[in-house]
Amino acid sequence: MERILLNADIREDGGKGIARSLRRSGRIPAVLYSKGASTPIILDPFKIQKMIRLGHAESTLIDLKIENAAEKSDRIAILRDYQTDPLTGLVIHADLFEVSMDEKIKVTVPVELTGDTPIGVKRDGGILQLILREIELECLPLVIPDNISIDASRLIIGESIHIRDIQVVEGVKIILDPDQVVLTIASPVSQERLDQLLSTPAPGEATKEPELVKKPGKEAEKAEEKEGKG
Repeated sequence: MERILLNADIREDGGKGIARSLRRSGRIPAVLYSKGASTPIILDPFKIQKMIRLGHAESTLIDLKIENAAEKSDRIAILRDYQTDPLTGLVIHADLFEVSMDEKIKVTVPVELTGDTPIGVKRDGGILQLILREIELECLPLVIPDNISIDASRLIIGESIHIRDIQVVEGVKIILDPDQVVLTIASPVSQERLDQLLSTPAPGEATKEPELVKKPGKEAEKAEEKEGKG
């Protein structure tokens, strides 16, 4: 379990103008949520950015030190959500959630593949399909794992690893369906089958014949005029 120190300031003012001003100065607006209460704060986004880049964003404990806090300046939190700029990818807002060290919480941690390349891939040309990239857990904050390690090196084509096959340390509970597939080794697609898939239109995309609309003759036109006058 990773842990970082993050300094914050109380944010007195809100609005888009304040948020833009903060971002120009290299900081971002954020909110700390804690059991029905919320505290607007200001953060340095670079440590948040690093957590996201390493894939440990939601499983890292944050030792939060809030300057000018009216009470309880030292908090422990986790990152619950964040927003990024669609052009730059930089974090522009973050939501933190305060945690208690003696209360279990639900978090998601990334799946990490370990060991050699699976036999079914290396020897038989199969394709490793990772179905779940993250797994949801329930545990105390101090035992949050950095990731869930899975060794798929012995798998052959057609074999899978399910949630029920994963071993976790004491105090950690996976809260997903035990039959959920985490990864599988699929058969390779032959060139013939690939050509067939590429040349077959998807359902609903088949070319339809244009519908022929007959122009009404003179008699029909006269009848329509009479109906209109009637």
